[in-house]
Amino acid sequence: MKGLRRERDVHRVTDARPSLSADINRREKIYLIQMGIRTICLILAVVVPVPWPFRLLFIAGAIFLPYIAVIGANERGKDAPPPTFSSPAPDQQEIPLHRREIGS
Repeated sequence: MKGLRRERDVHRVTDARPSLSADINRREKIYLIQMGIRTICLILAVVVPVPWPFRLLFIAGAIFLPYIAVIGANERGKDAPPPTFSSPAPDQQEIPLHRREIGS
């Protein structure tokens, strides 16, 4: 009987990835924070009288932060595995017999 038993994979809750909605919420919050920083940089570059080196720094932040924010918002979770595409089993027909249409 011992030889017939197969070992089962044990899954723990701590091994689970965050849910899709939690990942989306995290990315939305980060995006909104970065866009808020960009808005502040834009306001500081236009309204506040500061020396030109600081003004150029604020302008650069207003220009490059949207790109960085979009790339970060489109990034999947770091723990998410890459998408996999499962191929059908080699013995499986293209259309199962019980799903054949009339006339085929």
